[in-house]
Amino acid sequence: MKKHIPNTITCCNLISGCIATWFAFQSDYKMALLFIVIGAVFDFFDGMSARLLHVSSNIGKELDSLADDITFGFAPSAIVFDYLCTFHIHLIIIPFLAFIMAAFSALRLAKFNLDERQAMGFIGLPTPANALFWGSLIVGLNDSASDLSSLTSYLPYIILAGVFISSYLLVAEIPMFALKFKHWGWKGNEIKYVFLLSCVPILLLLGIIGLAVIIAWYVVLSILTSRNSSITPKS
Repeated sequence: MKKHIPNTITCCNLISGCIATWFAFQSDYKMALLFIVIGAVFDFFDGMSARLLHVSSNIGKELDSLADDITFGFAPSAIVFDYLCTFHIHLIIIPFLAFIMAAFSALRLAKFNLDERQAMGFIGLPTPANALFWGSLIVGLNDSASDLSSLTSYLPYIILAGVFISSYLLVAEIPMFALKFKHWGWKGNEIKYVFLLSCVPILLLLGIIGLAVIIAWYVVLSILTSRNSSITPKS
C-alpha cells in the first residue's frame, strides 16, 4: 500500500496543473497561480515521501516529470498565452509562441532525470521557479493594467522576449543553487541565507509580483556566484 503513496501525491500535482490550466484559459490568473503553488507543494512532498518510505521507483520518476511539465510547463504557458490574447496583436501566431516554454520545460525535465550532477544544485532554471515567475508576473501585470496603458503596444513583445529568455534559462548550462543544507552554519551557506533574507522585504514591499522579482533575483544571484559552484557544466 505504501508504495502507492508517492505516486498518488504526484498525481495530485498533475491534477493541480490541469486545474491551473483551466483557470488560465478562464483568465483567472490568481486561481491559476494558486493551483501552481498547490502543485509545487505536492511536488515537494512526493519526493520526500518516496525517500522516507523507501519506495522510489523508475515509474515514479517518469510520472513526476510528466506531472511537472503539466503544472510547471503547460500551465504557466497557458497563463501567458491567455494574457497575450487580451491584446490586439496583428500577428495571430504570437500568443501561441508562449507554448515554446512548455516544450523547453519538458526538455529541462528530461535532462534533469539523466543528469547526475544536480544532487545539491541545479543546471539551468528549475521548472517550478519558472512557473512561479510567470504566474506571479502575469497576475501583477493584470492587476496593474491601468498603470501600464502607455506600454500596451510594446508589452506583448516584451513578454514574448521574456518567454524566449526563460526557455533558454531552463536548459542553459548555468549552475544554480538549491535551498538544500548539509548543515545550518553560515560558512558554505552564505548565498542561500542572503537569498532567503532578501525575500522577506521584497514580498512585503511588492506583494504578489514580488515573487517574480525573487525568482529573477535567484537567477541573477546564481549567475553571479556560478564560478564558485561545485557543479561543473558540460563543455
